[in-house]
Amino acid sequence: MTGFAAHTGDLYGFEEQLSDAERAIVLRVREFLQAEVAPIATEYWERAEFPFQVIDGFRALDTAGLMYDGMAAHRGTRLLTGFIALEIGRVDPSMNTFYGVHTGLAMGSVDRCGSPEQRERWLPAMARMEKIGAFALTEPHGGSDVAGGLETTARRDGDTWLLNGAKRWIGNATFADLVVVWARDEEDDQVKGFVVEKGTPGFTATKIGGKVALRTVQNADIVLADCVVPEENRLRRANSFRDTGDVLRQTRGGVAWGAVGCMMGAYEAALRYAGERVQFGRPIAGFQLVQDHLATMLGNVTSSLAMVVGLAGLQDRGVNKDEHAALAKSVVSTRMRETVALAREVLGGNGILLENDVARYMADAEALYSYEGTREINQLIVGRAVTGLSAFVR
Repeated sequence: MTGFAAHTGDLYGFEEQLSDAERAIVLRVREFLQAEVAPIATEYWERAEFPFQVIDGFRALDTAGLMYDGMAAHRGTRLLTGFIALEIGRVDPSMNTFYGVHTGLAMGSVDRCGSPEQRERWLPAMARMEKIGAFALTEPHGGSDVAGGLETTARRDGDTWLLNGAKRWIGNATFADLVVVWARDEEDDQVKGFVVEKGTPGFTATKIGGKVALRTVQNADIVLADCVVPEENRLRRANSFRDTGDVLRQTRGGVAWGAVGCMMGAYEAALRYAGERVQFGRPIAGFQLVQDHLATMLGNVTSSLAMVVGLAGLQDRGVNKDEHAALAKSVVSTRMRETVALAREVLGGNGILLENDVARYMADAEALYSYEGTREINQLIVGRAVTGLSAFVR
């Protein structure tokens, strides 16, 4: 297919596994990102502000509904949606987090846990990005142990529910139109999902400041104080944390794709710099130790890309399990951490300057390394699967 330049970081040509139609979509995403997002990514990251003007561009791409039946002209494969996440993360991991929270966590909750009527009520507008979603699970006192320690409560009161509690680190929440809130039903002690719409009394979202990673993402502290949610906004098929986990199982792989994008962006920035930076009379790309760093980075990118491509195949065949996504998230995010550090090393002192992009990738990698399951939690998921013994503390 003419006009589709291979990634500098895709040495083995994994993108060739996409169909021509899929590759055309990825190219359209790439061109939009290079034209509209790349020029402003560092500016908004430094200011910790969100560039709302790019939402129209994302909307025009018409890719938000690719993962869901009836929400796009053709349902996309996991390979296609993975490469879209890679493309966005390759330019701006913050923007990929915004996109992933909306299309994966929020839309995925409605798709998997909502009734047919609820899917029809919310998903089309979300697919058109006319309504932006958020996903509120993590709490101030509950991160990795949130499954057993969820403190936010829901109490049935006639045809409504009263939600009380707090959520933390909720991406998109300061401006989202729909926030999927997970709360424990006081009556049966089961975790259930509720769609809280913008303007609902008793719902307050306050932007978290002072972040050193994913600064463009508008994370919020949420307070729910007798937040009144109608029964019609309770997700009908969310009746236990097992249902919440089903959503996370599908999105954790997307985080791994974003991590590949982050390290690929850092590698490509380092490669460009090494070809332009002259020391001792020649480009530093010609020195042995710099080439060692570049080869190590490319190896990390290539092996990680192979892993997420394999995961996408399992997902498209419907045979993926918790341990498949967990292993990808754990391994890829660890390799990403090494890769962005090596990229900074190639740039030397200039690597800490935002103008060279690598510093942004290096900082953002720290958040990707931790969210949607820390390395340790994902390792325990894999360990339980391969040994048949759980090492989780109860």
